[in-house]
Amino acid sequence: MVLPSGLWRIAMVFGYPSGHTEAGFESFETFGAKMWMLALSVLSELVAVLTVGLVRPWGEVVPRWIPFIGGRRVRPMAVVVPAALGSLVLTLLWANVPWWWTYPNEDMTSTGHLVVGILYQPLILWGPLTAAVTFSYYRRHRAARRRGQAA
Repeated sequence: MVLPSGLWRIAMVFGYPSGHTEAGFESFETFGAKMWMLALSVLSELVAVLTVGLVRPWGEVVPRWIPFIGGRRVRPMAVVVPAALGSLVLTLLWANVPWWWTYPNEDMTSTGHLVVGILYQPLILWGPLTAAVTFSYYRRHRAARRRGQAA
């Protein structure tokens, strides 16, 4: 869900106007803008990869290669609380994306405006799907704790 918009931003970092007019792309050619777009893309991908921990074993036990804490069990609420808050923030952050095409953007070509809207649409699902896997993680660990207490 995060990859299409990230690749679009990285294309701009490498000088491809990505649907912007020549005048509209000028503000993205500064060093600061390029670093911001690159950092945003990398950070988004890293956060998305963290979500995989909700469905993989490394979300339950810290991988051994991590210094000092490797091999320790992860407390479920230490995962659930930040993941739930993150899903809420992501849902709110990307809630306006379905209306992308209603926003005027004179700095983009009409084709660019269409393509960017399409590339950003998957972000609408990022928050709700993170909430779904967070809830699943919580239920699995709550059930496992109950089985442990019963035994």
